[in-house]
Formats: sequence, structure tokens, C-alpha cells
Amino acid sequence: MKIIKDKKIVEDTWTFVADDAPLADGDIVVTLDRWQAEKDRLLNHAGNLGIRLEPDQDIAEIAADLDKFQLIELNFPVFTDGRNFSQARRLRKHYHYNGEIRATGNFLRDQLFYLYRVGFDSMSPAYDENLEEAIPRLDDFSVTYQQSTR
Repeated sequence: MKIIKDKKIVEDTWTFVADDAPLADGDIVVTLDRWQAEKDRLLNHAGNLGIRLEPDQDIAEIAADLDKFQLIELNFPVFTDGRNFSQARRLRKHYHYNGEIRATGNFLRDQLFYLYRVGFDSMSPAYDENLEEAIPRLDDFSVTYQQSTR
């Protein structure tokens, strides 16, 4: 599967592992529930480790463990739920997280510019998206009023 990362189209090397699925080899992303239930086991996983957070899950729950994650996925269950814009900004500005932050799920092409500005490095839309057409949206505006994490 292809994603947008650092304003380029690349192959996604991460595998999301559902709570009831066996762990996969390689780089994996798990839910907060699985992280909390299997933390010791996951820390011994041979690949890189990522976590997926839902909009109603507080970053403070993983603040002490941020250095364990090479990827934090913030899931957008619906495009009208913008809480993860704030979550990404908090990860960058307040928690000083320097790893990859990925938007996944139901966000709009029109939101890509704003996702990038608040700290997302990569985007993996849930819908069928022409990524080549989406890349220019990352630079929609040349003048901005708000501060950026960039």
C-alpha cells in the first residue's frame, strides 16, 4: 500500500495489528489497549513499534513511553472529528516527539495542508485517493496566519 510521507509517495512498511490478531513480523502498529495489556511482550518485538490512538484517547496515557514508539498513528474515524489536529500539535510542541506522526482514516484532501502544518509527517487515507493529485495540496497556501510545528 502507498502512503504520503514527507511530501512524497512511498510504500508503507508498517502493519496494523488488531487486538485479536497474532503479532506480525516487521514494523507493527498496535492499539492503546493492546499496548497497555502486552507492553512487556511488545517491547521485545523484533521490528519497530508504533501505536494507534483514537481521538478520545489522551496522549498523557503514553507520555512516559513516547521514546518506545517510532510511529504514532492518529486515527480519524470521521473527517468531521478534528481532535487529532490538536493531538499532533501537542505531540510536537508539548511532548517534543520527534518520531513519525501519521494521519490514518477518514480525512479530506482539503485537510492535507493543515495536517502537515500541525505536525503530521505521513498520511494514509482510508478512502481511494489519487495520491499524485493529493501531494500538491500539502502546499495549498503560501501565506499563513497560525504558527506551525514546521
